[in-house]
Amino acid sequence: MRFAIRFGKHHLQVEPALYGTRTRLTILKQPTSTADAQTLALNALGWILADDDRAERFLALTGLTPEALRESLGQPGMLRAVLDHLLGHEPDLLAAAQALGLEPQQLATARGALQ
Repeated sequence: MRFAIRFGKHHLQVEPALYGTRTRLTILKQPTSTADAQTLALNALGWILADDDRAERFLALTGLTPEALRESLGQPGMLRAVLDHLLGHEPDLLAAAQALGLEPQQLATARGALQ
């Protein structure tokens, strides 16, 4: 059996040449660079903001306004705050990790990489 393997940004797409079916494999890894950690933090922020109650809680606890959040996106301090927020509330940490297809430890490791 032959496989054509194409590398995407965050996954491998495997196409068995004989059968023509497609399977997508997600490769989970520990963040090895600041860029990986930033990507995880931005994904986590997206998860937080996808739910109105979570978003309101995040803004209330951080004291941020939506405008201030938009202005600070991508800044290391903001990304650390996002991960600190999740690490400080285990139910959200577990739910975010599951939704993002990660282990909770990967979010903690990402936080450490954003020093």
